[in-house]
Parts: sequence; structure tokens; C-alpha cells
Amino acid sequence: MSKLLKINAFIDLSDYGRPVAIWIANRLKNTIFTPIHVTFAFAVSGILAIYCMLEDHTCIAGIFLILKSILDAADGELSRIKNTPSYIGRYLDSIFDILLNFAFLLTIWHVTKGILPLAFLAFICMQLQGTLYNYYYVILRNKHAKSDTTSRIFEDKVPRAFPGEDQQWVNIFFYIFYFLYGTFDKLIYLFDRNATRVQGLPNWFMTLVSVYGLGFQLMIMAAMLALNLTAYIIPFFVGYSVLIVLFIGIRRGISHT
Repeated sequence: MSKLLKINAFIDLSDYGRPVAIWIANRLKNTIFTPIHVTFAFAVSGILAIYCMLEDHTCIAGIFLILKSILDAADGELSRIKNTPSYIGRYLDSIFDILLNFAFLLTIWHVTKGILPLAFLAFICMQLQGTLYNYYYVILRNKHAKSDTTSRIFEDKVPRAFPGEDQQWVNIFFYIFYFLYGTFDKLIYLFDRNATRVQGLPNWFMTLVSVYGLGFQLMIMAAMLALNLTAYIIPFFVGYSVLIVLFIGIRRGISHT
């Protein structure tokens, strides 16, 4: 189920797992399983990927990274199919994402005996890349979406809980989310604050920026693991950040044409 109107839909290179995610969601729609169950399942898949990295089963680790990406899409699909929007689920999903990203890079640093500060820098770079993509995507969704507005352009206030949610738990998960993501969100907004004023972003531009989506990042990581290029993953994600400047420059150029 698309989050956007058909006219605004774009080829999302990070969303390659969506067809399988939809299939999984359709299989679960009449069961007792909830979107949060699927969110925990993708966390388990990420932990298994880490275990496989530690055991030098790099190809299998890559498979679990791809599975994690698919399940990461499936929880949102199940939520839309069951019509059970949830701020708790939305924040829990993002909390697991950032913690797993940190754990992936820390594990890679450990197994490659790399440079720890470089691993931390790669984590920061990876999060800034993903935040840029999400920033533009959420702007697009909030201007043109048919549904699913659980993600907001500015996540700086506690939202009112959806029916069936406990406001206290929404508050708790929001503050954890804000602690983990707030700085990255503020930095990207500082880099391109005028993006919120645009009426739309071209589909081709969103496709281009989707190489910064988490699914695409994990696909790159999985491919490098499978190709025995594990030692190059951390330097790669540091260097990959050069595209941030390019994408922001293109976005600004679009707005002035």
C-alpha cells in the first residue's frame, strides 16, 4: 500500500523488499500478530546478522541484513492493512534501526580490527545520510500523502496517542527517539531548511536520494560482506557522505528553476 499518491510515487531504490513485505503483511493480516511483533522480528534478524559477522559467516550475515530490511517494511505494511497506526510502533521501529546500525558498525570494527573513531564517524555519516533521505521523503508525504502521517517533518513535540495506545508509553518512546535522532534531524534541517517550503520534489530526485535510504545502505553492506570487502565498509560509509552536499545542491537548484 503506497504512502503517496500515484502521481508522487517514485522508484525507491531502498525499498526493494516492499513486494515481499506486502506478501508477509497479507499473510499476517488475519492473525494475532501485530506490527510490533514484526518490528521485534526485524530486530532479531539484525542480531542474527551480527552473530554471523562475529562467526565470519559473511554471506549469511548479508542475507539477514536483507531480511531485516524486508521485515522493516512489513511492519508498516501490516499496520496500514490492519488500519492500526501507532506512534509507539513508529518510534520503536526507528529506535531499533539506529541501535542496530551502531551495532553493525561496531561489530565490523571489531572483526576487522579497525580504527574505533573511524567507526563512530561512519555511524554518524550513515545516520546523516538516512536522515537526509527521510527528511525529503517526509516532506513529500506530508504534502501529498493519502494516509499514514505518523512521521512528521519536525519530531520535536510529543504527539497525541492514537486510539488504543497509552499516552504514557507514547511519551516514553518519543523521548528515547528524540534523544537518539534529534541532533541528526537538526543538522539536516540546518543544512537545507528551505526544503520545507517547496511545493514538491521531482520523482527522479527522490529516486536519486533513495540511495541514502536504510534499505539501500543495508544492501550495500550485505554486498560488501558477501564480496569479502568487510574491511572497506566503514571507510565506504564515511566517503559516501560526499553525496549529501551534491543532493542538497541539486535540491536547491530545482527550487530555483
